[in-house]
Amino acid sequence: MRAVLQAISEELARLKAEGEQVVPVSEEAIAGLRALVRARGGAAAPAAPARTERPAGAAGTSAAVAADFAAFARQPAARAAAPAPKLPAAPPAKVLPPAPELVLPVGDKALRWAALKELAAKNPVCAENLRPGKKLVLGSGSLDAKILFVGEAPGAEEETQGEPFVGPAGEILTKMIVGMGLKREQVFVSNLVCWRPRSIEPSGRETPQAAELAYCLPFLRAMIEIVQPDLVVALGGTVAQALLGERFTKIGEMRGKWHDFDGRPLMVTYHPEYLLRAVSKKSKRSVWEDLLQVMERAGLPISEKQRGYFL
Repeated sequence: MRAVLQAISEELARLKAEGEQVVPVSEEAIAGLRALVRARGGAAAPAAPARTERPAGAAGTSAAVAADFAAFARQPAARAAAPAPKLPAAPPAKVLPPAPELVLPVGDKALRWAALKELAAKNPVCAENLRPGKKLVLGSGSLDAKILFVGEAPGAEEETQGEPFVGPAGEILTKMIVGMGLKREQVFVSNLVCWRPRSIEPSGRETPQAAELAYCLPFLRAMIEIVQPDLVVALGGTVAQALLGERFTKIGEMRGKWHDFDGRPLMVTYHPEYLLRAVSKKSKRSVWEDLLQVMERAGLPISEKQRGYFL
């Protein structure tokens, strides 16, 4: 159980480092934790007023819940009702060859896009990292788009369909795009890593490693070279860090500001998956304020109704 609590603490710390201020915690989960504390002879903290969100970070889960965690963890291991589950070890650092030098043919956008997809399909590192029966995921949308969105890597649904952002997070992204007054077919949506990562963090989250991000960066640069967007939107801290390098601190400090990537304006905002967890209007408003800046920079019309979303 100590290992479970440690994993929870590490995940909260990770969320806090990415700039998240709240995470949803159900009252049922808190009640279950209190019951476990009492069952093991611990003194649970007084019940806190009902809330649906708690501050992120091990030090900010609320005094009452933190006290419950501490009381629960202090109980002797021998009194545990069941052995602690085995958590996956931190994945070893991946070693990949140097990033490829991609040379696109002269021609129109459609010809160059087809050439890039062929380069990815024939790339031995991409083939080695691709799961059997699955598809590489580069990007989709208009090759004449003004706005190019970049996510970190495909998930299970994406690698099956060969399209970026088709799962639950993709539904959120599509709603964001529609809220901007656009159709998804009018923008370009891409991933930085072409394959679904196999690296599993102790928290259970699949995430691309630095070597994977670095290896696939030329593919993103080639996509940008083909589409020639007016600006780029980095979705999440992993992508922002890969594109900004040492300039990146944490997403809470980088979002909402214009940066530069290869001479193009870059806006950093939270990943759509963040909005699957953060349900408050404040969280949604933070992302929407970033998108309002994107709309202004792209010369899109903004109505008063749009300016007031999530207020």
